[in-house]
Amino acid sequence: MSPGLKVLDLHSNHLGRKIPVLPQSASYVDYSLNNFSSSIPGDIGNNLTYAIFFSLSNNHLTGTIPDSICNASYLQVLDLSNNSLSGVIPSCLTENIPSLGVLNLGRNNLSGNISRTFSSSCVLKTLDLHDNLLEGTIPESLANCKMLEVLNLGNNKITDNFPCFLRNCSNMRVLALRSNMFRGDIECGQANESWSKLQIVDIASNFFTGNLPPNYFLTWSAMMTDEANAQSQLNHLRFEFLQLTGFYYLDTVTVTNKGLDMELVKILTFFTSLDFSNNRFEGDIPYTIGVLKWLYVLNLSHNALRGSIPSSIGNLTQLESLDLSANRLSGSIPAELASLTFLSVLKLSYNQLSGRIPTGRQLQTFSEDSYEGNEGLCGSPLNKSCNSRPTIEQKHSHPKAEVNWDYISAELGYVVGLGVIVVPLIYCERWRNRYYKYADQVVFRIFHQQEQARRRHGRGSVRGSGSRN
Repeated sequence: MSPGLKVLDLHSNHLGRKIPVLPQSASYVDYSLNNFSSSIPGDIGNNLTYAIFFSLSNNHLTGTIPDSICNASYLQVLDLSNNSLSGVIPSCLTENIPSLGVLNLGRNNLSGNISRTFSSSCVLKTLDLHDNLLEGTIPESLANCKMLEVLNLGNNKITDNFPCFLRNCSNMRVLALRSNMFRGDIECGQANESWSKLQIVDIASNFFTGNLPPNYFLTWSAMMTDEANAQSQLNHLRFEFLQLTGFYYLDTVTVTNKGLDMELVKILTFFTSLDFSNNRFEGDIPYTIGVLKWLYVLNLSHNALRGSIPSSIGNLTQLESLDLSANRLSGSIPAELASLTFLSVLKLSYNQLSGRIPTGRQLQTFSEDSYEGNEGLCGSPLNKSCNSRPTIEQKHSHPKAEVNWDYISAELGYVVGLGVIVVPLIYCERWRNRYYKYADQVVFRIFHQQEQARRRHGRGSVRGSGSRN
């Protein structure tokens, strides 16, 4: 290769197995999207002396990340994502490369803890470690990275509390912690006021508990942007380097939108999403959520939320996906939801909702699946008429039985009379003897009278038959 080569871009080819030798003079090296299946050479960092951008993403690389890569002291972007790398993350990546703005090691098999030491001069804007086997906690030294915009730690084995200590990262736009073992509540006091730029929050599938803090939604200004302002910011998150050449690195993130996992290869600055699903949140849905007028995706499903659906959700006029399923929500569906004209996904199933589904241009377009598991709901699109539907009072009440005192008086008289006769017979021998003697006399008289009648009847029959002869 030319000794003066500055830019080497071989991405999206079919280059095979081993990684080619790197030119020491290159400042931009892109080997992504090839078929490399070897390990990363142990001395690779010695050929990255002047490298600013280096990518081996989307290959089939195995083995560990060599420590020599930290010799690339001018690196601003390091992307080794979407491989099969294992072992631990070299701590020197967060300690010894002061210029590193993007570190993407996502979708590998990396294990161990995240480095405990992030330099006080940290300039990281993107830290993407999602889909690995990382354990432990989020190091508090990450708060040194005050320029951090994207933090993606999803799909690991991290056990920690909500990272309130990142309140100093006022540029944070994407916070993705989904599918870990985070626990406790997410209340940070006034700390959330520093996150006014947050546009994507994904903390789904953890063990978070407690109530949803109402004050959070009042300070996430990026989700309140009006249409005029949003149209003037039709841009996407990116990290610029080699500014004279116009090169930049695009951040990506996977979100669950409309029931599907979608990878946003370009994170538009006005795309907003909140996913708090599959946790243990309880209490009411805060009414303040209605201030997030530029929210596109809202997923609060599979929690233990109670109370009614706040009518303020009707203010989220840009909402495309709303999932409140599998909670304990009660009451009626607010009529305001019928005004959400951009809504293409609605899931209210498996709650305790009741009453008529509001009519309009939108809510009747969804299938019955959107409402199933709510026995009290009626109206289109459900095959249950509200007119013939018994009220809740009727379902749970029982007709009052009318008391017929004539029958009760007769029955009481019979029981009392029977008791007057039977009880003395059981406990008094003299009464028993008299009773039996009297009963014998009665029986004898009855049979004697029947015998005399039978004889008289027999003689009359003979006379009658003889006269006909």
